[in-house]
Amino acid sequence: MDGSPQPGFAEAPTSFARAQPVAADPVLAAGSRFRVRSVRLAPGQATSLQSHLHRSEHWVVVEGTAEITLGLRARLVGEGEAIHIPLGQPHRLTNPGRLPVTLIAVETGCYLAEDDLVHHD
Repeated sequence: MDGSPQPGFAEAPTSFARAQPVAADPVLAAGSRFRVRSVRLAPGQATSLQSHLHRSEHWVVVEGTAEITLGLRARLVGEGEAIHIPLGQPHRLTNPGRLPVTLIAVETGCYLAEDDLVHHD
């Protein structure tokens, strides 16, 4: 990457509403180097700004519209759209809409435990 902005991304606001806790996400499938989960956020909810040391993620929105922040840039992602979150990239999921948002998260890497999480908030 040359450092230029990715298409479809806008500068993310510097202040966010307080991140809401997200209920435990059901694991749909798992293997030694992958895990597939369903993630659901109610309207107005957001995850913390976070990154991972040992895994990347691929998110597919299957219901609603999500605002996904990668680094300093945010983008709206609708049903049927996907986004890749590279290893180490700070990211956040927000539901700016009035309906729930659901996505399928495919996590891949050599270590998938929850203590791989780094919070940036």
